[in-house]
Amino acid sequence: MSAASPASPWRGPLTLIAKRVGMAFVTLVLVSAVIFTISGLLPGDAAQEVLGQGATPEQIAALRHEMGLDRPALLRYLEWLKGIASGDPGDSLVANMPVADIISERLPNTLVLAGLTTLFAVPIAFLIGIWSAVTRGRSADRALNLMTLAMVALPEFLVATIAVLVFSVKLLWLPSITIVPQDPTLGEFLRAYAMPVLVLGVGVIAQLGRMIRAAIIAELDRPYVEMARLKGVSPRRLIFRHVLPNAVGPIVNAMALSLSYLFGGAIIVETIFSYPGLASLMVNAVTSRDMPLLQACAMLFCATYLLLVLIADTVAILANPRLRQG
Repeated sequence: MSAASPASPWRGPLTLIAKRVGMAFVTLVLVSAVIFTISGLLPGDAAQEVLGQGATPEQIAALRHEMGLDRPALLRYLEWLKGIASGDPGDSLVANMPVADIISERLPNTLVLAGLTTLFAVPIAFLIGIWSAVTRGRSADRALNLMTLAMVALPEFLVATIAVLVFSVKLLWLPSITIVPQDPTLGEFLRAYAMPVLVLGVGVIAQLGRMIRAAIIAELDRPYVEMARLKGVSPRRLIFRHVLPNAVGPIVNAMALSLSYLFGGAIIVETIFSYPGLASLMVNAVTSRDMPLLQACAMLFCATYLLLVLIADTVAILANPRLRQG
C-alpha cells in the first residue's frame, strides 16, 4: 500500500493526459475523413490539369484510370489513410514523385521561418502582455491596447506591402524576395528573413500579447494576490513567482495557437515574398488538383495543430494543481 502511495498524486494528471491523447487521435481520424471528402469535391482533377483543355474525354478517362482516380472513393480513402498511418502518403499525381520527398524539401523552410518568428515575437508579446497587465487602466496600458488592436486589425497583405515599399523600394535595406544563398553569412541570413519574420511577427505579437494580458489580469483579481500584497511581496516577485505559474494554462494554449498559425497559416506571406514553404506548396497543390499532395499537407497542418494543443494541455495539467483535480 505504501509503495503505491507516492504515485497516487499523478494518477489524476496522467488520466487527464491520456484522455487528451485519445481525443486528439479520434479528432485526427475525423479530420482525415473531412480532408479527403472536401478535396474530392474540388472541380476538375489532376488528369484534366495534366492534359489541359484540349484533351478529349477518352484521353482524360484513360489517364484517370491510370492514376486510379476512377476507383471507389471509400477504397481510395482507406488506402490513403493506411499510407498516412505508415508514413507513406503516396505519389504526387503531377510531379510523379513521392509526396514525402516533396514535403521534406519544403518542411525545413517552414520550420526555420516559424522558429525565427517565434524567437522574435514571443519575448516581445510577453513584455507587452505583462507590462499592460501590471499598468492596467493607466496611460501605458491604454497605449499598448491601442497599438495591439491596430496590429491585429491590419491584414497581412497590407503589412507586407508596406514593408516592401518602405524597406525594399524606399530605403533599399532589405530584399523584397526571400532568397537564402548557399552557406550564407549571418548578415545575409538575417537580411533574407527579416521582412517575412517582421510581417508574421506583427500579428503574433498583437494576439499573443493581448491573451497574455488577459490571463495575467484574471490571476491578479484572485484573492491570493491580494493576500500576497498585504504580506509585502514585491510586484516583480508577485508576477514571476505567483501569477505567471498560475496563468500558465491559458498562456501555453495561446502560444500553441500562435505556433500552429506560423506553421500553416502563412500563405499570404509566403506568396508575397516568394518563400518556398509548405503553405505555398499546398496552394500549388490546390491549383494543380494534386490531391495526394494537398491531402498530405492538410493532414500535416492539422496534426501539428493537434500536437501543439496536446502539448499545451499537458503543460497546463502538470503545472497547475487545480487542473490536476479536473
